[in-house]
Amino acid sequence: MTTEFTRLDPAKAREYFAAKMQFTTGPIELDRLIGQKAHVNVVDVRAAEDYAKGHVPGAINLPKDKWSTYEGLSRDKANVLYCYSQTCHLAAQGALTFAEKGYPVMEMEGGFNAWKAADLKIETGHAARMAKAA
Repeated sequence: MTTEFTRLDPAKAREYFAAKMQFTTGPIELDRLIGQKAHVNVVDVRAAEDYAKGHVPGAINLPKDKWSTYEGLSRDKANVLYCYSQTCHLAAQGALTFAEKGYPVMEMEGGFNAWKAADLKIETGHAARMAKAA
């Protein structure tokens, strides 16, 4: 059995990668933005217990069962969402949900696993950044 390779359309590739660069970032880039005090709001959409064990410094926690509250999201900053891993789709689902309500969103690719793999600083505990319950 042979695999067919279809001809790739350069115009579609350009459109796809332009959008990808506009709406995604990686852990190193996000760390740099945080360090520069850029206009970003980091949002951890993982479960509260996992957030408490470790999260991106300064991130708020908005787990899926609290999404309808929109607590902690910003309309004036890019809300950079992350979940567990490259194969976790919680951040993408959250981005769709929040964008539908007019919030500017991005996704950190690779999730918290990529952040840890890059050996970046991790904050623990709930602190004051825990999104409030409705």
